[in-house]
Amino acid sequence: MDHTTSSDLHGPRLGRDDASARLLFERYETDDRFFDETFESAEQPRAHYRMFIDEMGGMPQEEVERLQDRVTRSFLHEGITFTVYGDEASIERAIPIDCIPRLLLAREWAHIERGLIQRVQALNLFLADVYDKGHILRDGSVPRDLVHGCPNYRPEMEGVKVPLGAYVSVCGSDIVRTADGFMVLEDNLRVPSGVSYMLACRDAIRRAFPQVFRRYHVRPVEQYGQELLRVLHALAPRQGEEPTIALLTPGVYNSAYYEHAFLAREMGIELVKGDDLLVHGGRLCMRTVRGLHPVDVLYRRIDDDFIDPQVFRSDSCLGVPGLFEVYRCGHLALANTPGTGVADDKAVYAYVPRMIRYYLDQDPILDNVATYLCREPEGLAYTLENLEHLVVKAVGESGGYGMLVGPHASREEREAFAAKLRARPENYISQPTLALARALCLIDGRLDARHVDLRPFVLHGEDTRVVPGGLCRVALRKGSLVVNSSQGGGAKDAWILEGDEP
Repeated sequence: MDHTTSSDLHGPRLGRDDASARLLFERYETDDRFFDETFESAEQPRAHYRMFIDEMGGMPQEEVERLQDRVTRSFLHEGITFTVYGDEASIERAIPIDCIPRLLLAREWAHIERGLIQRVQALNLFLADVYDKGHILRDGSVPRDLVHGCPNYRPEMEGVKVPLGAYVSVCGSDIVRTADGFMVLEDNLRVPSGVSYMLACRDAIRRAFPQVFRRYHVRPVEQYGQELLRVLHALAPRQGEEPTIALLTPGVYNSAYYEHAFLAREMGIELVKGDDLLVHGGRLCMRTVRGLHPVDVLYRRIDDDFIDPQVFRSDSCLGVPGLFEVYRCGHLALANTPGTGVADDKAVYAYVPRMIRYYLDQDPILDNVATYLCREPEGLAYTLENLEHLVVKAVGESGGYGMLVGPHASREEREAFAAKLRARPENYISQPTLALARALCLIDGRLDARHVDLRPFVLHGEDTRVVPGGLCRVALRKGSLVVNSSQGGGAKDAWILEGDEP
């Protein structure tokens, strides 16, 4: 994917005579191999980007540099960080933020929104089925051994009544774009993170471009906290009463603690750790200065393994002994429920289009990325024969860990990974290296194109809604296709326009 020819690359010609505009665009090159969201051709910006390009082109260079600096400082002052985990230590770093928003038209967003609503509804029906009657497994539409053999399948959830059938109340699916359109790269159904970065990006970029923001009529995302609170209210076991809702965090050393504190503050609910809670009289209770107070709904931001040492990992100090029994008896609602991870397993992902047809009798609106299951002999053989062209992922990993990007790997790295594949083929899937779309970015004071994806957030309760925006991740390293912040990526704001023209 790194190889380019002179015929692939074109510098945009915007018809500008001023030196500052020419300097700003001097590094920007369109590339025929990738869908360019900013330019239709080397000579022609897309209509909805023209206003933004004019705004940037009219800025003196020193103002452009101050702009990026102000946005970066706003993230630093907010303490917005992430943690990079290494072999021996972890490093906390500030989230890199690009100050140029990604612009999506109303019709583009409507397509994404419909597809995500369809997908989340099917995934909830799948979870309700596999933890109860298992029709889709008996019919052979999804292999039983794939589901029951998944490390994230929780037999403890079998027969548990879930309020509103909402196994997944919060979903963050990763959307990619190529020349063929929008596709779902993966679903994040357990404890999806990143919504605080979406909201912080919006706040920072709106303040950086206040007039342009108003002229573009951007759809709001600020209501996310109240939308989530509405969903959590609807899950409460005792309807008709004002429920007590809390957010369960592992604590300040967790990489997403900023987000936990942010969301609890946005919703006006208590932020609690495991040692703030206990089971008393068949209820989950919160310790307060006025004594024990029952909790009705728990938005948990810790993994299944750690929520109850009596049921899952006995060495967990993060959860609450007896919590799961309170949940099983219907005296507590959990969002998301334990066991949702079986539906975002990277091998089970390959069957989501089949789930949509099975439960909804509809064709998928958003396609999957072609996926080869290494647990199947033909999938393993194809993967081993084409490692230099594929991305290989461990089914249970996230954040860009446990993967091989074949075109960017050395021969030695591919050979070492091939040994892992042969040793544990069921642990891996492979996908083609995608020609991810590129969006306008400000890199070292110059406008350039970088690869992007988008994580919209879907809320599911009495109905299913998608917040009009998302965490837009960007591969800030030139030529890189890896957008994860832990792997050198950053974030940018996504502006969903009210119409198809600004």
